[in-house]
Amino acid sequence: MAKKKKKPATEDTSLSFEELLARIERSVAALEQGELGLDESMKCYEEGVKMLRQAHRQLDRAERKIELLAGVDPEGRPETEPFDDRATDASGGPE
Repeated sequence: MAKKKKKPATEDTSLSFEELLARIERSVAALEQGELGLDESMKCYEEGVKMLRQAHRQLDRAERKIELLAGVDPEGRPETEPFDDRATDASGGPE
């Protein structure tokens, strides 16, 4: 029988994008204060990176759902087309 792949304990998929940003900001503030020990700093940093990745995944999913309004058909229904994210791709990759 195949084993189920478990999610990391620190990854909470129920958090909204805004909640993730708030947690990331708190982690950054704690690290910037410089009052954490090395172990605590590393744990805080690692959790912040995980939350940042989760926030990026949420943004990617949202971008894939975006459609542009292309016009209106003769019956008055909106016509849409997929969002072309290449125009806003900041990775510098080929277009």
